[in-house]
Amino acid sequence: KIREDDINALVILPLYPQFSISTSGSSLRVLQEEFAKKSELYGPQKMFHTVIPSWYDRPGYVKSVANLIQQELDSFTPEELKEGTSAEQPIPRHVLFSAHGVPASYIEAGDPYKAQIEDCVERIKALLPSEEDGVKVHLSFQSRVGPVEWLRPYTDDVLPSLGEQGVKNLVVVPISFVSEHIETLEEIDIEYRELALESGITNWRRSPALNTDPTFIDDMADMVADALSEPSQTITEACVANNVGNLELEPVSNQLEISSAGVGGVGFDDNLAYSSKMRKGEIFNGRLAMVGIVMTCLLEYFSGQPLIHLFGVSN
Repeated sequence: KIREDDINALVILPLYPQFSISTSGSSLRVLQEEFAKKSELYGPQKMFHTVIPSWYDRPGYVKSVANLIQQELDSFTPEELKEGTSAEQPIPRHVLFSAHGVPASYIEAGDPYKAQIEDCVERIKALLPSEEDGVKVHLSFQSRVGPVEWLRPYTDDVLPSLGEQGVKNLVVVPISFVSEHIETLEEIDIEYRELALESGITNWRRSPALNTDPTFIDDMADMVADALSEPSQTITEACVANNVGNLELEPVSNQLEISSAGVGGVGFDDNLAYSSKMRKGEIFNGRLAMVGIVMTCLLEYFSGQPLIHLFGVSN
C-alpha cells in the first residue's frame, strides 16, 4: 500500500510506549531485514525513514494515563473510602500498575524495558495524589509463561499480598498496553479481578487502556510531527541506542547495504544482528509462551473453571 501511494518518507512508530527487544526490537528487526533485501524499493534514493523507538516519557501520554487513573480514583464512594481505611491500612486508595513481563534474562542482556517502565510509572505517579493525600502506588508484572524467571514482582503474587495488608480499594492500570485485548479483558478483568476479590480487595477498579483517548491521539500526532523536525534515527541506530550495545553482535553478512545518511536507510557500515544465542533464546521463550497459552486454554476448558482454582485458590 505504501508503494502504491508513492510514499517516500516514513516515520516508524511502534505502538509500544516502552522499548523491549521482544516487542519494538523484534518489529524493527523485521523491517531492517525487509529494507535490506529490497534496497531497490527502500534505498536512500527511494525511501527515507526515522524511528521513534519509545515514547513512554511523552507529556501527553503520561497525562492521558494519569487522567484515566484519576477518574477511577474519584469513583470510590465515601463508604468505600471508609471501608478502605483502618489501623492496619491507613491509606484508603491504591493503584497497581500491571505491566507486561519479559524474561529476566532480557534485562540482564541490556533490555531497557524495566527501567523505562519504572521511569514511566514515576512520571505518572507525580501527577496523582500522594500517599499523604490517600493514594499509594505499586508496580507488578503479568503474563509470564514457561519455567524461566520473568520480571518480578508478579501481579498474581502482589494481589494476595495487598489483600493481606488490608487493601480494599484498588485501581489496576495496564501500563504497557495502549489498547484493549486479551491481556486486559481476560487476564486482568476476569482472572486478576477474581483473585483480588478472593484476597479481600472488595472494591475493584480497572483503568481503561488509552484506545482513542483524545489527549493520547493528539499527542501521537504531535509525536510524528516532532519526529520529522528532529534529527533522524535509523532502525539500526534505534536498536543500538536501546540495548544491543550490551549484547554480542555480529555483522550481517551477505546482505545488501543501504546508506544510513540522514533518514536515508537502515545502515551502511553498522548493519547488525542479534547473536545466535539471543535469537535461540527468543525462539525458545516464544515457543514456551505458545505452549503455555495452549495448556492454559485446555486446562480451563476441561476443568470448567479458571486456572487459578486448580492451584488451590478458591472462593
